[in-house]
Amino acid sequence: MSKLKIGVIISSTRPTRFGETPAKWILEKANERPEIAAEIVDLRDFDLPFFDEMASNAWMPSQNANAVKWQNKISEFDGFIFVVAEYNRAITGALKNALDQAYVNWNKKAFGAVGYGTVGAARAIENLRTIGVELQMVSTRSAVHIAGADFMSVHPGFGGTKTLAEIEGSIGNSAKDMLDQLVWWGTAAKAARDEEALETAEAAE
Repeated sequence: MSKLKIGVIISSTRPTRFGETPAKWILEKANERPEIAAEIVDLRDFDLPFFDEMASNAWMPSQNANAVKWQNKISEFDGFIFVVAEYNRAITGALKNALDQAYVNWNKKAFGAVGYGTVGAARAIENLRTIGVELQMVSTRSAVHIAGADFMSVHPGFGGTKTLAEIEGSIGNSAKDMLDQLVWWGTAAKAARDEEALETAEAAE
């Protein structure tokens, strides 16, 4: 089977965001795995409007060109790693809107998460998992939580000077577990999607 194509999605679009740092770190970790080909997907690059379609693309094609561009990009991937900031105990509005801009493109795919903040975005990642259920996605059990003193030590806004590589004693095992599970679920889901597509093609002949 070919490598799993994984999108590493940066969920914050703020000019002062920290998300690029963990995104680059987990991208490198993912691409060290022989089963994965990963790339960063930055919400900033898609200029998505607030969702204003007549309906989800589960029911009718979207009209906004940027939404369609986003859907097409999501469709390229077998799974995702969401780099999650926590805003008021939930995911960012930008990520929620990006999730809402598509439906069928997320279906039957696996995802993991890397969260950062004082509690490592633990509540936001649980929020994301709930949304993932509705989008017919499967979440890894493990996630990476960059929290507390570790977060303060790597975030320059709090005077942090360390790199994520320097705190891998705290977060490295979680990253390995998350990637192990993403490979397992991603491979299973890809095989099932491929089989379903083959059966559909044969039925149409």
